[in-house]
Amino acid sequence: MMSVRQRREIKATEVSEDFPAQEENVKLENKLPSGCTSRRLWKILSLTIGGTIALCIGLLTSVYLATLHENDLWFSNIKEVEREISFRTECGLYYSYYKQMLQAPTLVQGFHGLIYDNKTESMKTINLLQRMNIYQEVFLSILYRVLPIQKYLEPVYFYIYTLFGLQAIYVTALYVTSWLLSGTWLSGLLAAFWYVTNRIDTTRVEFTIPLRENWALPFFAIQIAAITYFLRPNLQPLSKRLTLLAIFISTFLFSLTWQFNQFMMLMQALVLFTLDSLDMLPAVKATWLYGIQITSLLLVCILQFFNSMILGSLLISFNLSVLIARKLQKNLKTGSFLNRLGKLLLHLFMVLCLTLFLNNIIKKILNLKSDEHIFKFLKAKFGLGATRDFDANLYLCEEAFGLLPFNTFGRLSDTLLFYAYIFVLFITVIVAFVVAFHNLSDSTNQQSMGKMEKVTVDLKPETAYNLIHTILFGFLALSTMRMKYLWTSHMCVFASFGLCSPEIWELLLKSVHLYNPKRICIMRYSVPILILLYLCYKFWPGMMDELSELREFYDPDTVELMNWINSNTPRKAVFAGSMQLLAGVKLCTGRTLTNHPHYEDSSLRERTRAVYQIYAKRAPEEVHALLRSFGTDYVILEDSICYERRHRRGCRLRDLLDIANGHNLSLGTLVTVTKAGQGRDDGWPRRE
Repeated sequence: MMSVRQRREIKATEVSEDFPAQEENVKLENKLPSGCTSRRLWKILSLTIGGTIALCIGLLTSVYLATLHENDLWFSNIKEVEREISFRTECGLYYSYYKQMLQAPTLVQGFHGLIYDNKTESMKTINLLQRMNIYQEVFLSILYRVLPIQKYLEPVYFYIYTLFGLQAIYVTALYVTSWLLSGTWLSGLLAAFWYVTNRIDTTRVEFTIPLRENWALPFFAIQIAAITYFLRPNLQPLSKRLTLLAIFISTFLFSLTWQFNQFMMLMQALVLFTLDSLDMLPAVKATWLYGIQITSLLLVCILQFFNSMILGSLLISFNLSVLIARKLQKNLKTGSFLNRLGKLLLHLFMVLCLTLFLNNIIKKILNLKSDEHIFKFLKAKFGLGATRDFDANLYLCEEAFGLLPFNTFGRLSDTLLFYAYIFVLFITVIVAFVVAFHNLSDSTNQQSMGKMEKVTVDLKPETAYNLIHTILFGFLALSTMRMKYLWTSHMCVFASFGLCSPEIWELLLKSVHLYNPKRICIMRYSVPILILLYLCYKFWPGMMDELSELREFYDPDTVELMNWINSNTPRKAVFAGSMQLLAGVKLCTGRTLTNHPHYEDSSLRERTRAVYQIYAKRAPEEVHALLRSFGTDYVILEDSICYERRHRRGCRLRDLLDIANGHNLSLGTLVTVTKAGQGRDDGWPRRE
């Protein structure tokens, strides 16, 4: 990662003097073939052991999470309707399309039902493959039909086992990334251990299985591992081509499986832009990665029937702007420090203006409004103006979209992860500043081979990429709690890499005048081993207790509701209610909905706001007219919304509606606010 490099002028006499030495080295290597053979065998042995451990730790993590899911719900013993209800909110909506494809008489009819769907939104026919990222459900349903497993495996188990299998790939990819950065598989093992022991903050797959992020993040981790390898210098042409193929496939699958892919890849593009501007990354490789991002998104856009939200994404506008600005500023990386800094600021300003210009032009041409609620939310979140907008306030009042709770750092510190992360981050940030300063101030000397002797600190491109990646995603997680899973998993990778990195320990030992090659070897292996022993000692008993704790699913009210709907309402009946509950109605009963939780559509947001007027201060005649305009036959009113106590006053749903409708909240007694749970109701009883 980091090394001290002596740069000096090359003299002809030095070259001539080097030739005899090189000949002697060649003769020595020929005389000692056994040394090379032993090193090669040791490398093969290390790769075999490390690879085997990676696969085993991935599979064990998958089995561990699947067991927690089974123990928490008693999934194998509950009824089918209870299994489906356990897929809460939007999870149930996504799973319903997998069920719909399986229930279709033929695949062609199944595809036709998705492309011309008139049950997800009443009085409308929509293309679900265009609107939502559900190709994974389509693919799984085809696999289940084709493979001879129907007699041995129920459809729901095929679905959830696939998701838990992806978790094995996820952990393996994190392991490999840490291994690539540090040079030892021990760091990969430590990263995997940290991922598991910090499970509350690194994943929520065991209770939100069908969520899009659980499909996408394993591919995102593979992409990061492939980029880490791609940024290594002196790759062989074949290795380079195969790595680019891996990056493209993983980027494409990541984009296909999650609607928020463009925002995550925009963060990656900002990482590449920063490193390219500071000469910490080869410009050619950055261009390849920009191109892969654009190509992947455009391919997904085609598969999603030219989804306008993809075409109007900031990512495409930003990447095009970077490439255009680079062409216009050909001498960006030459000149003195002040000259170079001025060019860099001008380049940044040009890219920003071009991005905003292109994005606004594209959105006006396409009349795109699908993502405007996100920008309204961001504007309100960062204090750029108060708003009465219902959608923005709906997000602001949700704990998941608030700041990262402080107690998160306490949990991460219990496993020593946070301390190790800060230690490694502090050192690498200092090195990055030194490298960036030298790159900006010595650009002229680097271009002309430099005649002055200088000592510089070097930062490998793959390390620099992961450093800026973890910093940017860290800011994202701090600002929005729901995004912490993107940061905490990479935190495990970065911290474990630093503790096992010889360059980190070399720099640290030299700074305290204790440098010795043997000490470096001792530190890079002993510290992670001690941490692994500590994690096993402290968390193994708790994990065993967790695996032995048996609960069962218990939600009799919702089960009774679904059974009543199935028994007492027509198949074509239209239901109105909260987004979260209607997703379950769609899955369990197949009835038509007025609205649903997939919120990335402007017309659906307006429709949801209209349906929610049942909880607002509106005349009954007005509400009835609104509901009938959507063909509503039945309305589901929920006590949990009418008498809501989870949110503070002003954040309750009925308050948000009154604010959006222009009403002033009446003064009254504030109710006691109960603490929001960690993403789900954990009140299910223990199994006797």
